[in-house]
Amino acid sequence: MPYRLATPQENTVLHLPEPLLQFLPGDGHTVGAALTGDPRVSGVAFTGSTETAWAINRALAARQAPIATLIAETGGQNAMLADSSALPEQLVKDVLASAFDSAGQRCSAARVLFVQDDVADKVIKMLSGAMAELKVGNPCLLSTDVGPVIDADALALLKAHAERMDREATLLAQATLDGSCAHGHFFAPRAYEISSIDLLKREVFGPILHVVRWKSQQLDQVIADINATGYGLTLGIHSRIDTTVERIRRGIHAGNCYVNRNQIGAVVGVQPFGGEGLSGTGPKAGGPHYLARFATERVLTINTTAAGGNASLLTLSDG
Repeated sequence: MPYRLATPQENTVLHLPEPLLQFLPGDGHTVGAALTGDPRVSGVAFTGSTETAWAINRALAARQAPIATLIAETGGQNAMLADSSALPEQLVKDVLASAFDSAGQRCSAARVLFVQDDVADKVIKMLSGAMAELKVGNPCLLSTDVGPVIDADALALLKAHAERMDREATLLAQATLDGSCAHGHFFAPRAYEISSIDLLKREVFGPILHVVRWKSQQLDQVIADINATGYGLTLGIHSRIDTTVERIRRGIHAGNCYVNRNQIGAVVGVQPFGGEGLSGTGPKAGGPHYLARFATERVLTINTTAAGGNASLLTLSDG
């Protein structure tokens, strides 16, 4: 039985034959490389790291085959920017969810919290207290707030970054691990204060939050520093001043901005999602242009005067 794919913009339904949909789990170096190197593949939709997206792009370009379509949704050095008007209780709640839900293993997760210096001490104190209450453990248990990271390699990268931060930054807070975490890939969520986002050269994929203080006159510089990372996936804004929100939104290079809420959990088909720069190619998943990106447009132009009609030109387009 064919699968039905609705396209609400045109109020039509596309019928996909079942053989077109295949599930091929496997390592990227084996299954992924074989697929992207095959000349019969005409398009790739990828979600993952920027480095892997580069590799896929190079593999597609190296083929002696028709030019393929690539839509990549990659990671980001996602920031949450809070000014002195932000409601501290809501800010801390949203920071916890954005940085530590799913053990920080979301492409949209908050990696850096920029908090205005006027309220930084209060926010950091509240954040530290909230992190002390986090329960790390088996995700099957309702009492668990943060589960394990995906594998041993991910855990090793997080430990290496934490060791670097222990030397170069200030540890603000760290959740505790109890005996139930003795076996498995568990990493204690932690927050470090750093002097600048420039200290972070690539995305750290896991439950580590970096905090940067900024002064009121530095807002434009903060926006420039975030843009200078080259990533542009998500940005959280916490402010109760509409003009500040608009100033940040207009200045930032990010695919998705979230105001006075967390910055994770976009629902495909409801909230179009995707970034720019090192964070992806677009068009956005869940957006009106996503499916059309994989279509080939064919145009038929007819000179109607040759058929005895009026002097006019008729053009028909078929996706």
